[in-house]
Amino acid sequence: MDKLRIDKWLWAVRFFKTRSLAADEIGKNRVQVNGDIAKASREVKIGDTVTVRLGAVTRVVRVLGISGQRGPAPVAQKLYEETPESIAAQAAAREQRRMGSEPALSIEQGRPTKRDRRELDGARRGDWDSRWSASIDPEAE
Repeated sequence: MDKLRIDKWLWAVRFFKTRSLAADEIGKNRVQVNGDIAKASREVKIGDTVTVRLGAVTRVVRVLGISGQRGPAPVAQKLYEETPESIAAQAAAREQRRMGSEPALSIEQGRPTKRDRRELDGARRGDWDSRWSASIDPEAE
């Protein structure tokens, strides 16, 4: 076997859990073969470059082997070789996520207190209307 459909190959090398998930991602133009957007029926051969976008990470791999059946992960990893640029980009993205700020730290206050709740309810009831008037009535001034 020297050629295989890209969706089968992506499933066999364990980029996706099912072949239908691989086909869906290919349909969303998240997979390229040799720089061209791939269709699920596109055939890959040894030596092709496959670019796969998995969430925020883009992996660029070179096809080293073809297998139509899904095997153990160590065997699947021998069917492709990741480019050094892709490995460096993954490490940079991993470091960026690690150094990112904690979302909870951006919260200045927690739940509203009873006093805050009363102010919010007062604003909803119409206390805003008495403060902000857009009327043309000269007596309102």
